[in-house]
Amino acid sequence: MIVPLGIIDLIVLFTAVSLSIVIGLRFRGKNNSIESYLLGDRNLPWWAILGSIVATETSTATVLSVPGHGFGDTGFKFLQLALGFILGRILVVYFLLPGYFEGRLMSAYEILGVRFGNRTKQIASVLFLVTRNLGDGLRLFLAAMVLNELAGWPMLWSAVTIGCITMLYTYFGGMRSVVCNDCVQLVIYLAGSIAAVFVIVSYLPDGWKSFFDFAIENHKFDLIDWRFSLSDPFTLWAGLIGGATLSLGSHGTDQMMVQRYLSARSQSDAARAILWSGVVVFAQFALFLLIGVLLACFYATQATLPEGIKNDAIFSYFMIHSFPANTGLIGLMLAAILAAVMSTLSSSLSASASSVVSDLWLPSCKTVPSESRQVWTTRVLTVFFGILQIAIGVWSSTFNKSVIDNALTIAGFSSGILLGLFALGTFTQRTNQRVAIGSALVGMTTMLAVQFGLPLLPIWGFKLAFPWIAVVGCATTFSTGVLVTAWNERKLDSKAAS
Repeated sequence: MIVPLGIIDLIVLFTAVSLSIVIGLRFRGKNNSIESYLLGDRNLPWWAILGSIVATETSTATVLSVPGHGFGDTGFKFLQLALGFILGRILVVYFLLPGYFEGRLMSAYEILGVRFGNRTKQIASVLFLVTRNLGDGLRLFLAAMVLNELAGWPMLWSAVTIGCITMLYTYFGGMRSVVCNDCVQLVIYLAGSIAAVFVIVSYLPDGWKSFFDFAIENHKFDLIDWRFSLSDPFTLWAGLIGGATLSLGSHGTDQMMVQRYLSARSQSDAARAILWSGVVVFAQFALFLLIGVLLACFYATQATLPEGIKNDAIFSYFMIHSFPANTGLIGLMLAAILAAVMSTLSSSLSASASSVVSDLWLPSCKTVPSESRQVWTTRVLTVFFGILQIAIGVWSSTFNKSVIDNALTIAGFSSGILLGLFALGTFTQRTNQRVAIGSALVGMTTMLAVQFGLPLLPIWGFKLAFPWIAVVGCATTFSTGVLVTAWNERKLDSKAAS
C-alpha cells in the first residue's frame, strides 16, 4: 500500500526540499577561497556545528530502525550505546581535538602524514574515500527504497532526485550550505518524529497512561544490563566500551566530522559542539525509542499487526496505514526521511572532496594552484562523488539484502583501523610508516575474519556484536604496531651488542 499524498502533504514536502536548494544558492557568492568553500572561513558558530554533527550521523536507517529496537525486546536498553557515544566524544575532545588545531589543517589525515609520512596519510585518505562513498551510496539506495515503498516513487528516480538535490546545494554553497542545511534538516526530522509521538498517543484509549502501564508491564524502561557479553550489543559494557570506540573512530578520525571541527571559530567552540552533540544524540535516540514503545503499545492493544513485518519496518507500516491523510503530517514525515539522508550525503560529498584536495591533489602539485582553481577543482570533485554515490545506489538495486548489509558492515570498518593508526601516532614514538601500514592491514584482515569467517566455524558458536568490531580493529592495529616496533628494536639492539 502507498502513502496517500494530499495537496497539503505535497506542499509541505516541496517546501522542505526547496528550502535546501535556496540555502545552497544563498551562500554561493561567499566561496572565493578554498578555506571558505570547505571550512566556512573557520568562522561557523558552535551551535550550528553541533546541529550539523547530529544531523550528519543520523540517516534514514536511524529514523526508521531505532524505533524497531523500542518495539522489540531491546526497549530503552539501546541507550547504553548512546552512553558510550558520549564517553567517546569526551575522549575525542581531550586526546584528538588538540592536534587538529595545531597549525591550519584541512584534513584529519594530515596529522598521520606529519607523524608517519605522506604514504600513510594517502592510504588513510583512500580508505576513508572508499568506505565512505560505498557506505553512503548504499544509504542512498536504502532511502530510495523507503520512498519507493511509502510513496510509490520509482527507485531509479528516487535515488537520482535525492542525489542531485544534495549535490546541487553542496556544489553552490560549500560548507556553509552543508552546515546550515544540516541544522534545518535536523529540525525537520525531529519535528516529524515528535508529531508521530502525538499521533500514536492519540490512538491509545487512555493516552499516556496506557503507554506507561504497557511499558512498565513489559519492562521497556529497563535501561542497564550488567552482563558482559560479546554477542549481545545492548549491554552496559558493549555500550560503554564498544560505543566509545565507535564514537572515537567516527567522530575523532573521520574527515566528515573533523571537517566540522576545523570550521569552528576556536578549539573550545569545537569541543563544546562535540560534547553537546552527545547529549542531543542521547535525547534523539530516546525519542526514536519512545516511538517504538508507543507502537508496541498501539499494536498490542488497538490494532493487529500482520505477520512477517520486521521490527525495523513497523514505523513505516504505521505511517502507511494509520497516519491522518492530507494534514501535512505525511508530507512532513517524508520530508524527514529525505532530510535524514541528505544531511549525511551532503557532508559525505564535502568531506570526500576535501580529502582528495588536501591529501592527494595539493601535495602532488609542484606549484600551489590559485584559489579559484582549488575551489573549481573541489566543486568538480563534489559532483564526481555525487554521481558516484548515485551510481552505487542504483547499482545496489541488483543486490539482495544480505549483500547490502555486509557491504555496510565493511564500510564501517574504517573507524577501527583509522583509530588504531591515530593511537599509534599519539601514544608511540618509534613506530615507523612501514609498521603503521602493515598494522592497518593486519587490523583489517582480523576484522574481516571475525565478522565473516569465525561465525562459520562450529566451535565459535556466536557472532561478535557490532559494537565490539571497531574495538577489535583498533586493538589489533595498535597492538600489532607496538609489538612489531618492540621486536624490531630488540633485533637492532642484538645486532649492536654483537
